[in-house]
Amino acid sequence: MPASQPRSRARDRNNVLNRAEFLSLNQPLKGNQESRSSGRKQSGQAGAAGAQNTNPKERRQSQQLPEEDCMQLNPSFKGIAFNSLLAIDICMSKRLGVCANRASSWGGARSMINLLGITGHGIPWIAGTLICLVKSSTLAGQEVLMNLLLALLLDIMIVAGLQKLAKRKGPYDINPGLLDYLTMDTYAFPAGHASRVAMLSKFFLNHLVLAIPLRILLVLWALCVGLSRVMIGRHHITDVLSGFVFGYLQFRLVELIWMSSNTCQMLISIW
Repeated sequence: MPASQPRSRARDRNNVLNRAEFLSLNQPLKGNQESRSSGRKQSGQAGAAGAQNTNPKERRQSQQLPEEDCMQLNPSFKGIAFNSLLAIDICMSKRLGVCANRASSWGGARSMINLLGITGHGIPWIAGTLICLVKSSTLAGQEVLMNLLLALLLDIMIVAGLQKLAKRKGPYDINPGLLDYLTMDTYAFPAGHASRVAMLSKFFLNHLVLAIPLRILLVLWALCVGLSRVMIGRHHITDVLSGFVFGYLQFRLVELIWMSSNTCQMLISIW
């Protein structure tokens, strides 16, 4: 036993890992542990004090940021479908804008397409309705013309209000004309010409006795006017389609508030 103890001591002395410079590799020093624990406590206290000093709004925003990032990285199915349809609408509208400017493929026909669009403008229809109302001598004709004038005025106000709310621009950067500014038809959604021709065609089909060829031409005229607005680059396809829908709804509204012959005569006498 006494001989074995000096041998073990000699081994410990000869072991390199038992030296002072290598002790930190095997066993961390107590001073380091105490300094690290004290540093953690101080940092924790500083973080708690900073969290108390921050405003509740900032804390909410910091908590909401990861959720917002998740919403951007993982959009909903409705958002993906809406953005896809919007991209298709813009792409198809740009392809159909063959008369958007003189350099387009059908740039030479731009004047004729603009003339077709003027046939669906509100100012010529309002002026023509007023002239016919002055020259009309029958009670039935005055009743129809007064309600037509009401429908045209409602169309301008409703479309102008919807365009101010949506503020959607067309597929091409084209400035509205003078007549467009007069009727406040400066934005793209919904298409004012499309709503007007849809309302007029439905109004004439219901209140005028027309032959079948004239009925077909009336429907084709409405479709061509709507298509012309896409061809000159003023509206998207969805703008024109929504204009047709709003035009039909405006016709239904005029039918609900239809003015009788006595009311029309009273308004004409005041005027």
